[in-house]
Amino acid sequence: MAHGSSPLSSTPSLYVVATPLGNLQDISARAQAVLAGVEVIAAEDTRHSQRLLDALGINTRLVALHEHNEQAAAGQVIRMLQAGQHVALISDAGTPAISDPGARAVARVREAGFPVVPIPGPCAAIAALSAAGFVDNGFHFVGFLPPKSAARRADIDALRAVAVPLVFYESPHRIAECVADLAAVLEAEREIVIARELTKLFEQIVRVPLGDAAAWLAEDPNRVRGEFVLVVSGAPVREGLDLQAERVLALLIAELPVKTAARLAADITGAPKNALYARALELRGD
Repeated sequence: MAHGSSPLSSTPSLYVVATPLGNLQDISARAQAVLAGVEVIAAEDTRHSQRLLDALGINTRLVALHEHNEQAAAGQVIRMLQAGQHVALISDAGTPAISDPGARAVARVREAGFPVVPIPGPCAAIAALSAAGFVDNGFHFVGFLPPKSAARRADIDALRAVAVPLVFYESPHRIAECVADLAAVLEAEREIVIARELTKLFEQIVRVPLGDAAAWLAEDPNRVRGEFVLVVSGAPVREGLDLQAERVLALLIAELPVKTAARLAADITGAPKNALYARALELRGD
């Protein structure tokens, strides 16, 4: 815990600091105090983060910690902590270690016996969910899907039976392909929230049927610019099949022939075999 008026612990610690997605006013007073108080800030992109620090009037030294050097940088951070220094970890935007570099470094620091202190704040996934309007209890955070279509579709297919909203991150150069694959694999009646450039000047959040999403993106070239969060509604309820039956069937259909999967799912869950067989055919695309 912090002591006196200092935002820092009396023990050398790693502070995982959330920074603005775009709007500088979203940074917390605590985050600013920590970034100004630590001896070193480990940043995903030091040039990008230097602009943030300059805007905040903070002069703390930056070191690089990104996906290509994370293991080596984690060792450097541990040596700093061993020397009695406090270190902050930031990403380019939002909360570090959430589909951004940092998780491995956090694990290494914890294994070395040093405290890891979260400084909460902006998170793109939570921001999009809060404006999505889905009333389901919970959500399934996926982050970035694979860059290749075949692998992406396989991952989406594995998520078909998830009953709560699915949350994805996507980049501008793959957004059209990603939305097309979502629509090809999942049910057209699902809804998707497309949130782009959150908290920035051209922020846009829309909710449309998944089957219409590709056309919406194509209507305006500006709609494929920026960083994206996609929130897709959960698996639709099927008459005669409860959530447990859907989940069991989805697991079995990935490994077994349709008839065998339907029969075993009926034995396990007690759901109607004919309904399970029909659903299995849908999942297989037969």
